[in-house]
Amino acid sequence: MSHHEAHPATTTIPLSISDIASSHNPTDEELSVIATLPGGSAVLIGIDGQFKGARFLLTADSDESGAVEPIIAGRSPESDIYLDDVTVSRRHALFIPNAGSFILTDADSLNGTYVNGDRVDEAYLKNGDEVHIGKFHFAFYLGTGR
Repeated sequence: MSHHEAHPATTTIPLSISDIASSHNPTDEELSVIATLPGGSAVLIGIDGQFKGARFLLTADSDESGAVEPIIAGRSPESDIYLDDVTVSRRHALFIPNAGSFILTDADSLNGTYVNGDRVDEAYLKNGDEVHIGKFHFAFYLGTGR
């Protein structure tokens, strides 16, 4: 059972880029991208390896019934974020939109999902959080809604 269902939706406090506590320092181009993202969306920026500098847009989408759809990261070619490496499970982690931000949930992966170096089953993401999925390393940034 996913734990996020037990937590009430919360509001987020908008953070400026200067509030980010991360070892990743966004480039001017990345700051420009972050500034143009609408509120309620986010971006994962590859920090190293084959995805260094790559950007994955996270947006809240709903199915026909209006239910929010998670963004799936995994080794399956059907994943929204396709991470082709044996260190990644076919359905490794879910990014679930929640109250203007995202909850990252490990989908019972073999190698785990990490936020800021800590293995997590679930984490409420904030600006600058570093996410490890298998051998892949990303920085998470919320859209500023400007």
